[in-house]
Amino acid sequence: MTSPSVLFVCVHNAGRSQMAAGYLQTLGAGRIEVRSAGSAPGDAINPVAVAAMAEEGIDISANQPKVLTTEAVQDSDVVITMGCGDACPIFPGKRYEDWSLDDPAGQGIEAVRPIRDEIRQRVQVLIDELLPADG
Repeated sequence: MTSPSVLFVCVHNAGRSQMAAGYLQTLGAGRIEVRSAGSAPGDAINPVAVAAMAEEGIDISANQPKVLTTEAVQDSDVVITMGCGDACPIFPGKRYEDWSLDDPAGQGIEAVRPIRDEIRQRVQVLIDELLPADG
């Protein structure tokens, strides 16, 4: 059996999608393939997003924004956009979700923490759906 795969998409691939990918990699413990990308990737990860995730013990500082490709969508079972209006190619048989989340860009750490915490809650629900408990 192959692992489920998830693609997180946000325009700049520098904040929300990177935090979501960090959580899924950590909380999914390697049982879910994780990708993130953006239609207009930024130059670097948002430093406040990096700091917010570091508070959770998750290091995303080495991540780089990546460009969204058709192949990334094709290779993913679940495609999640982060409420930023990104358009993804649509393929039959894929699960698509849009998580409406505030943009952490330009925000201080106090404003980013609640966004981070909501992402964590949504990622945990996603894990529970993709990896039902044995039994």
